[in-house]
Amino acid sequence: MTLPLPSRVPKRLLRYGLTFIVLSLVAVLFWRALSDNWTEVQAQNLQFNWLMVVAVVLFAIAVPVSGLLWGAIVNKLSPTTTVTPREAMAVHSASWLLKYVPGQVGSLLNKVIWGKKRGISRSIMVISFIYENVFLQVSSIVPSAAILLVSVGLVILQDNPVTVLLPILALIPLLMVLDRRLFHPVLNFGAKRILKQELPREYFLPPTAVGGYLVAFVAPRIINGVGFVFVALAFLDLEPSAWVPLAATYVLAGAIGILAVFVPSGLGVREAVIFVFALQYTTPAQAVILSLLSRLLSTVADAVVALFYGMLTLWLKRRPPKLSEGA
Repeated sequence: MTLPLPSRVPKRLLRYGLTFIVLSLVAVLFWRALSDNWTEVQAQNLQFNWLMVVAVVLFAIAVPVSGLLWGAIVNKLSPTTTVTPREAMAVHSASWLLKYVPGQVGSLLNKVIWGKKRGISRSIMVISFIYENVFLQVSSIVPSAAILLVSVGLVILQDNPVTVLLPILALIPLLMVLDRRLFHPVLNFGAKRILKQELPREYFLPPTAVGGYLVAFVAPRIINGVGFVFVALAFLDLEPSAWVPLAATYVLAGAIGILAVFVPSGLGVREAVIFVFALQYTTPAQAVILSLLSRLLSTVADAVVALFYGMLTLWLKRRPPKLSEGA
């Protein structure tokens, strides 16, 4: 009689345990904020506003824009393959919709499986996925942290130093990925141990390409930030001076949510960060509503992305992509 291997059970318990702890802490935070300011929350009299529609559209647009950039990375790493813009947007949109699986496992598997069908090396798909996420994180954390440190940094550092310092510290291992002299040996060591193969140096981006992608990946972050400002303007009367810091708040909150790998789609973590920074420009009740409303509208945007993915998939089925050379 063979007994099941017990090694996976503790890992699952640890993952679910951490997820439960994080969600519980965030739930307590919002419960306290709601209970202390419930009267003011009710007084906001939140109603539908067309600015919410604009926000949903912007949140949705940011996804295929990131997809185009990811497709460009794959084409750069695999010159024998041509990933069309429609393919890149479709595959990335599907992976985006799988973000609710903790740790982005579903997102990665979707791209690896698609790459196998297209004859693209699994190694290239994994490396492109790593690059994509590192570029997004660095392009999110560096500009938004700089903006927030200048605008509200002293106040936040006194009250909640971890909120700003944690994502900045996370940049240290991320920046290592940007230099292929460091990234290649580390990933090659893992490939030899796990995949039993060497990773060619040409699978890694040169410094000039890295710099270009870092700048390019700021674009979807800006789109998301502008969308968040429209969410705020839908029910708040804000000074123009608050627009850029609030946009940076949403971008930084999204980056921290991704770093919380044990929580699906950064659920609760992103809202907590928004609440902390929004307090500099709103009342506690308004900050709670803003964080929850942005989550609601971004979820609606995911439905728009799903519709867009369905349309792209139908189009691609009618015109199947050409196989890569040598596939």
